[in-house]
Amino acid sequence: MAKVTETVAALAAPIVEGAGCSLWDVEYVKEAGEWFLRVYIDKGGGVSIDDCESVSRPLSDLLDEADPIEGSYTFEVSSAGADRVLKKPEHFEQFMGAEVEVKLYRPRDGRKEFVGLLRGYEDGAVTLEVGTQTQSFTKQEIALVRLYPRF
Repeated sequence: MAKVTETVAALAAPIVEGAGCSLWDVEYVKEAGEWFLRVYIDKGGGVSIDDCESVSRPLSDLLDEADPIEGSYTFEVSSAGADRVLKKPEHFEQFMGAEVEVKLYRPRDGRKEFVGLLRGYEDGAVTLEVGTQTQSFTKQEIALVRLYPRF
């Protein structure tokens, strides 16, 4: 049986693409005792509220019809954001050379957060250029990798 996120991604992809966007990620998580289904979309030049609405309405109807999730949940459609989380190999490929933040489960050299240029990704392992040094992190060490926008 497919995971909820995979099922929803398959349902969402044609709707998202029809709205001129791309599907970044689908998340199904429990927060403060409630379930949330989040669909993150992306678009060159940025995602507008109208883009979110043009995906949300038809996808909500399709989810009601297909009913892939037992029980109640809150449904949200939003932009992947400037500080988007990188999860899939294609995410890392797209942002190779960009500045990212790596958060670790356990401290390394007294730190759990590293910011640097993304220089490599292979099977979940990430390599960063941090100043003049290269730092590599294994998949098991990494809690989160996200873009690190500077404003």
